[in-house]
Amino acid sequence: MEKIVQSRMLVRVFLPGWFTLMLLASAVGYAGDLSLPAPSRQGTVSVEEALNSRRTYRSFQGRALNLTQFAQMLWAAYGVTAVSGGRQLKTAPSAGGMYPIDIYAVVGEGGVESVAAGVYHYLPESHAVRAVSSGDVRSQVATACLRQLWMAEAPVIIVITGEYARSNAKYGPRGVVYTQIEAGHVGQNVFLQAEALGLKAGIVGAFQKEDLMKALRIPAAHEPLLIMPVGFPG
Repeated sequence: MEKIVQSRMLVRVFLPGWFTLMLLASAVGYAGDLSLPAPSRQGTVSVEEALNSRRTYRSFQGRALNLTQFAQMLWAAYGVTAVSGGRQLKTAPSAGGMYPIDIYAVVGEGGVESVAAGVYHYLPESHAVRAVSSGDVRSQVATACLRQLWMAEAPVIIVITGEYARSNAKYGPRGVVYTQIEAGHVGQNVFLQAEALGLKAGIVGAFQKEDLMKALRIPAAHEPLLIMPVGFPG
């Protein structure tokens, strides 16, 4: 166990985001990705209705999401919608098509049917999730968010992160602002899709970054920007 911890520290320091995730998944014993049900591209709730009913919620039932709802929420956040000129287009606009955002899902114990508690990295290209760590860390995430413990009641907590280097490669320091703007678009996608599914979402931007990243075990390059608890309203 000591050797595994040491190896995690090394890869956090020296390796880029994607490769770090692959090594961490291997170290904790996860094999393969979990493919998600295909997203629905036509719903029964209008955009106007979703906009009108959207509110920030801070009270959730312990009721689990099913796998289809879980998959739909992740696709709405940052899923692939089309391929144009050999490039994948996503649900959120991105400056220069650099797509610097990564989405993580913190799944609680019994939070999603058929999915073990843990932290999962959403893979838009394959519409799948990859386990980053196991166990229910919702309380640790809530504690890192200045002890907003209501967050731990939600069955799923979506974490929106940005890797500034991807956008900065084209736009220089301005890429930081573009990444943050993009995170806002993703957050609104989460709100509206939650409403369309009969779910609710909260949103949090206050947290101790180091404590949060320690709880999530995500790469250092993936800067947490927004945290969105999702579930059935309490």
